[in-house]
Amino acid sequence: MAPAPPELFDYRLEEPGDGPAIAALLDRAFGPGRHVLTAYRLRERNEPVAGLGWIAARGGAVVGTVRFWPVVIGTAPALLLGPLAIDPAIRNMGCGLGLMRRGLDGARAAGHRLVILVGDPPYYARAGFAPVPAGRMTLPGPVDPRRILCCELVPGALARAAGAVRRPPE
Repeated sequence: MAPAPPELFDYRLEEPGDGPAIAALLDRAFGPGRHVLTAYRLRERNEPVAGLGWIAARGGAVVGTVRFWPVVIGTAPALLLGPLAIDPAIRNMGCGLGLMRRGLDGARAAGHRLVILVGDPPYYARAGFAPVPAGRMTLPGPVDPRRILCCELVPGALARAAGAVRRPPE
């Protein structure tokens, strides 16, 4: 059997000092208009889950990031994945999938049951996400319901989650 190819990126957990590099990457990947998206409403006055944010670096520069945020769906706790941001110069090289797999593995190990996101179904299917049945969840703003996706970290977790998606109570 041939040895595994070397990793193209250095993956590590996010650290407190990474904020400026993450903000710059988000600007490069999405631009300033990202703040009006529905998913950002769930991140306002909310904090990402410690120990689940991942960074991908290449040549010492941050080229990828993913975070997970606590949400409640009806009465069921869940996580919101996002943003997943990849530097435009290195897209389609597996960085996003590497970040998601690490984050989902960490979420599963920490006892989380369900992760949701708003995104492109074919892309996120590679990490185990599937469309949420129509009408099962509502988000605090406009969103194409076909782009609401979930990944059950525990089989059957989606059955407990229905209704409005919101930030957890403060």
